[in-house]
Amino acid sequence: MKITIINGPNLNLLGKREPEIYGSESFEDYLGILKTKYPSVSFEYFQSNVEGELVNKLHQAGFEGDGIILNAGAYTHTSVAIGDAVKGITTAVIEVHISNTFSRESIRHQSYISANAKGVILGFGMQSYELALQSFLLQ
Repeated sequence: MKITIINGPNLNLLGKREPEIYGSESFEDYLGILKTKYPSVSFEYFQSNVEGELVNKLHQAGFEGDGIILNAGAYTHTSVAIGDAVKGITTAVIEVHISNTFSRESIRHQSYISANAKGVILGFGMQSYELALQSFLLQ
């Protein structure tokens, strides 16, 4: 099984940025744990702070592999382009968020991705990624 994980802006700062919201673990460390726990899964990981690069990666990964786990960060709430990219691809996308976006500022209650995603998982910390992965494994 091939899973692509795409992280958006500021998620390169996981482990450093607002640990009270996002925890103290880097994503790279967490990905290492996932790779050890799920050795039969081939993971591809991509992170960018640039909206167009996220769109390009969705286009590239969106017609291959078994699933995409997407945390578009703040672009979730502002990017029609990323929402359209998810709508235009055939690979299923699970939208994830580390925090419960509905317990935060009202701007974070809007998602341009959710309507075109297979599902949405939020508020479980880094475990949100594993829950998304498990949804693909159970298919």
